[in-house]
Amino acid sequence: MAFQKAVKGTVLIGGGAIATVFGLSQFSQYRNKHGGTFVRVQAAEAVTVPKMIHFPTREEQILALQTTSEFDVLVIGGGATGCGCALDAVTRGLKTALLERDDFSSGTSSRSTKLIHGGVRYLQKAIMKLDFEQYKLVKEALEERANLLEIAPHLSAPLPIMLPVYKWWQMPYYWFGIKLYDIVAGSQCLKSSYVLSKSRALELFPMLRKDKLVGAIVYYDGQHNDARMNLAIALTAARYGAATANYAEVLRLLKTRDAASGKERVCGVRCRDVLTGQEFDVKAKCVINATGPFTDSVRKMDDQEVPNICQPSAGVHIVMPGYYSPDNMGLLDPATSDGRVIFFLPWEKMTIAGTTDSPTDVTSHPIPTEEDINFILNEVRNYLGVDVEVRRGDVLAAWSGIRPLVTDPSSKDTQSISRNHIVSISDSGLVTIAGGKWTTYRAMAQDTIDAAIQAHGLKAGSSKTVGLQLQGAEDWSPTLYIRLVQDYGLESEVAQHLASTYGDKAFEVAKIAQVTGKRWPIVGKRLVSEFPYIEAEVVYGVKEYARTAVDMISRRTRLAFLNVQAAEEALPRIVDIMGKELNWSEQKKKEELETAKNFLYYEMGYKVKSDQLTGSSEISLAPSDIERYKKRFRMFDKDKKGFITILDVQRVLESISVQIAEKTLHDILNEVDLNKNGQVELNEFLQLMSAIQKGHVSGSRLAVLMKTAEENLRQRVVIPVDRSGGGL
Repeated sequence: MAFQKAVKGTVLIGGGAIATVFGLSQFSQYRNKHGGTFVRVQAAEAVTVPKMIHFPTREEQILALQTTSEFDVLVIGGGATGCGCALDAVTRGLKTALLERDDFSSGTSSRSTKLIHGGVRYLQKAIMKLDFEQYKLVKEALEERANLLEIAPHLSAPLPIMLPVYKWWQMPYYWFGIKLYDIVAGSQCLKSSYVLSKSRALELFPMLRKDKLVGAIVYYDGQHNDARMNLAIALTAARYGAATANYAEVLRLLKTRDAASGKERVCGVRCRDVLTGQEFDVKAKCVINATGPFTDSVRKMDDQEVPNICQPSAGVHIVMPGYYSPDNMGLLDPATSDGRVIFFLPWEKMTIAGTTDSPTDVTSHPIPTEEDINFILNEVRNYLGVDVEVRRGDVLAAWSGIRPLVTDPSSKDTQSISRNHIVSISDSGLVTIAGGKWTTYRAMAQDTIDAAIQAHGLKAGSSKTVGLQLQGAEDWSPTLYIRLVQDYGLESEVAQHLASTYGDKAFEVAKIAQVTGKRWPIVGKRLVSEFPYIEAEVVYGVKEYARTAVDMISRRTRLAFLNVQAAEEALPRIVDIMGKELNWSEQKKKEELETAKNFLYYEMGYKVKSDQLTGSSEISLAPSDIERYKKRFRMFDKDKKGFITILDVQRVLESISVQIAEKTLHDILNEVDLNKNGQVELNEFLQLMSAIQKGHVSGSRLAVLMKTAEENLRQRVVIPVDRSGGGL
């Protein structure tokens, strides 16, 4: 009886909600169709601005910034929104410039959950609180989701996401909520959501916790390569004629007094080429502040007394081996232990989990904390089966991103804040775009340029970016990678990666790929063995405005976001190739290597990895285990010195006819050598084995090598020295 009442009540409430949302959705579509600002036509067809075959070099872009007497629009900020503003402006025929003090997508835009979504939880708030503003946010985001999947199909794709249900009464509740999501999407719904039985849910997501599982609901959102998407927007703007430059820092705003009103007006900026130190002025009729978390710092360049409009929120993500999730099925935890939402998604053949949501200070170098990493791991454990051991050591990378949420300065609760955006214009004419989310970058840019045109009397038509294909999309097809394999002799995995990263520009990368000297693959030398990134991408990345090793490992390739140890291993070769392309001195190469290692250590989770195994780590081993590991250690330490060196390891390997390069052995020992004295003491080895048993460390090559060598003294088989799925 109680069940019938609950279901009946849910049906009545859900039915009313569906009717309400359906009515709002139909009204919104009618409004958009009949004179609304977001006209669903292929606006891109109306673009009259010619597009260059190739984008200019960075040096040419800097020259254009220095020699152009005045731009119509100058955008500060090279994230998704800033680049979106530049693309929107330039395709309307406005003379456009963009300045970014770091690299394109170096901040928030490269550190997202990698989803293109409307926001299921925002729709829940819209219905529960009858909040029309939240509804409009979801509706707009779902429209933009459809557009983004269309204009960059090589960088994005629909992704099914499973919502497991563990209480019977939650099934109708969640079902109605997800169906509302489909209805709001309307004709832009990617695929219809559906319900799964317990057995079917476990078949599709075998890692799922089985006990008390009732069933699951699957819905669809989009997923993308965020940093590459941001870069594609920037490169597309450059090809249409926008003077875009990374590593160009704005030092101050330039102002002039208006003769008619007597008021000061922003008329440009003083900027500095970070790479050369040269300073110069860039004049513009309109300056746009699109700096994300740094919005208020630019606003204060205009007016020191202006109140803050942004409250930053930190979101931490972790990456784990691909075996933690199916290849093509994500998972949503709708209610974590503290009320937040956690996504658990396949991405680039790995598994990404996040995010947290907590107040933070604004910084250019956010750092993931051990507390946030463990929070995510604990939530993951709640949803995976008991036979899947979720180990701290399997965290391959971790990062923190800062969301620029729009809020009242007195508000402290970031979780209750919507991702709505605002466009404001100061008394001196500075246009600021703040808030919003990745998915709605195009709509945000359109609103910003519309406001700029009106406020500054610029002569331009309506936005042309709906349906405007981004760099690499024009001649891309799902089977493009086959031509790369057939025409150039690339590995299939490498070809698929190039096609999904560069789209139709993948052929330009393939053309400069080096011959391997092997029967197969014919071309394409990998930077590291377990990832499909090849050396030619470093050369091509320099053409794409990469100017530091960090640019290459984090945003041109995504190695730093996938596996920090692999990124560190690739760094020397990356620096060598970039050094040749950019004429770096030996000193410059050393500096780049050190800077990139610091980036991995602090910003990508390497520090929290090293903290798992330190000189003060507790040894928690049973006496029998200690004796077993001591015996294994003494097999290498024949002289009973109390430590082992490369020579000791080489001697054992030679006795079983195994050869490993000295550099590789050095790297293997260095992973465990806590005090960096070139040798591994017995205590360090026992700390390693204890950390492995506790799950804090996994995939240690030294541990695998020593165990296998012990067995090989009898069996004589090859010792594997490649990294396993283990990580931080």
